[in-house]
Amino acid sequence: MRKVIYIIRHGETDLNKLGIVQGRGMDTELNEKGRAQAEAFYQAYKNVAFDKIYTSTLKRTHQTVQKFIDNHIPWVQFAGLDELGWGIHEGQQSTEKLRSDFHEITEHWKAGNLHHKFERGESPLEVKERQLIVLEKLIEQNEDENILICMHGRAMRLFLCLLMNKPLTEMDNFPHTNTTLYKIGFDGKDFHILEFNNTKHLD
Repeated sequence: MRKVIYIIRHGETDLNKLGIVQGRGMDTELNEKGRAQAEAFYQAYKNVAFDKIYTSTLKRTHQTVQKFIDNHIPWVQFAGLDELGWGIHEGQQSTEKLRSDFHEITEHWKAGNLHHKFERGESPLEVKERQLIVLEKLIEQNEDENILICMHGRAMRLFLCLLMNKPLTEMDNFPHTNTTLYKIGFDGKDFHILEFNNTKHLD
């Protein structure tokens, strides 16, 4: 069955604004700008007949699509959509050392060393394993034609690689900002990008 999947990143939080590392372990809320971004997305897409909403278990995703949830669209939370866990770096402010650590680990990932992770954090391979559960739900035969997914930046990059059958080493080819939209078509077999990094609702 054909489907259209609208995948968005959550709205801005204060930690986003301050450049502080968020991850799976940081259950932050939207700030004023994030709420405005969520409202802008709602106004642009409120007339889409969504059959289902998927979010992560973290409240910044719930808050971003709350008005759709309030319209009584069936809503499911998936831990598989949670952000990658950045381990010991979560909650840390950006410093030269932190930026160096992030550069080093992302270079490892680009080189194919996808098992690398920060202490007490997650690797891209571990995130992929939990995202595969969401993928199975996404492609199962049902009447859900339009699905709205709200998730997180790094996790979204990995999920798009999974949907597009791209190696995870190409994750950085999917740019994003808060409430970026990737609109994806599913023809019953393969996924196709219909809209890439769309932020027109923020204009």
